[in-house]
Amino acid sequence: MTDWFVDRVVEIRARPSTVFRFFTDSERWARWWGAGSTIEPSVGGAVLIVYPNGARASGEVRELVVDERIAFTFGYEGPGKPIPPGGSLVTITVTPIPSGTRLQLRHVVGAEQIRDDHVRGWRYQLARFASVVADDVFAGAADRCAAWFTAWSADDPRSALAAIVTDDVRFRDGNGDSYGLDELVEHVTAVRRFMPGVRLEPRGVPRRSHDVAIADWAIVDPAGAVRQTGSNVVRFASDGRIADVVAVT
Repeated sequence: MTDWFVDRVVEIRARPSTVFRFFTDSERWARWWGAGSTIEPSVGGAVLIVYPNGARASGEVRELVVDERIAFTFGYEGPGKPIPPGGSLVTITVTPIPSGTRLQLRHVVGAEQIRDDHVRGWRYQLARFASVVADDVFAGAADRCAAWFTAWSADDPRSALAAIVTDDVRFRDGNGDSYGLDELVEHVTAVRRFMPGVRLEPRGVPRRSHDVAIADWAIVDPAGAVRQTGSNVVRFASDGRIADVVAVT
């Protein structure tokens, strides 16, 4: 018998342990697949997927190496489905990379047409997966963006920034390109020297997708007049800290 398979790789800005808990926690599993989905995280444990439209798939865990690999059988419940319950095998491997995690999925099926029919579905499902993982990792994104703006007026900008940025943070705008916390603090200090009394204030709620957020701001002078407005494009590291900011005016 010839095995046909779907291979798909995604990179997720999260630690492997963070990614893997979505395979061992039914609440997180359901956030990926749909309400009512469950997984028993042990070899022989039951796997249930309930899609938002009510369709169901089921199987069982065949292999589980925490923070490294999970394999489970997969098939659809109900008559006339292309794969019966437990009729195919899904293997997911997670590997650490500098930016976070590399996730590789292989879905082994029994026919070429079934393979072709599942390529688009897995592309969508892994995009959804990366998104729900990001919701966990970057739940504090709005607070970190707010703290970023506050740090520009703090008495001790180094301490304020060190709590929310990576050591190798990069910041770019029309007047500077700083690499690392030391240069960023120097840039903030220079801005305050040449623009005394001005404040950097947030405007609205940051919009985030995956590991990137857009946070609007205004520069306000001591009299309360707005001198400039713009947006920060913020990218976060796998631990949720700010790794890169580009100011756009």
